[in-house]
Amino acid sequence: MPKHRIFTTAFAKVYPLYVRKAELKNRTREEVDQIICWLTGYTQLEFEAQIEQQSDFETFFVQAPAIHPNVSLIKGVVCGVRVEDVEDPLMQKIRYLDKLIDELAKGKAMEKILR
Repeated sequence: MPKHRIFTTAFAKVYPLYVRKAELKNRTREEVDQIICWLTGYTQLEFEAQIEQQSDFETFFVQAPAIHPNVSLIKGVVCGVRVEDVEDPLMQKIRYLDKLIDELAKGKAMEKILR
């Protein structure tokens, strides 16, 4: 079975879309970065290196130092799909990130986003 297209998409191509979504709702790039680093365990420098290297989503998550232990507390729907029910582990991590960015754009407090 072929890989889903998002797995081979460069994270650096989608990252500006996350930032734009947040900024349209008066949130900041720094908040987006904080969420990404919280979820993946990357430091800011490691995260920026992934962007520079044009890592695809699969590589980005495979090389992540440590997915946050509270990731199972992320629940809800993204694009009509319940994130906690996604079976593919990589797709689930991508959906978790999507959900966190959605929460940011909806005005949720950072303390609640970073469970």
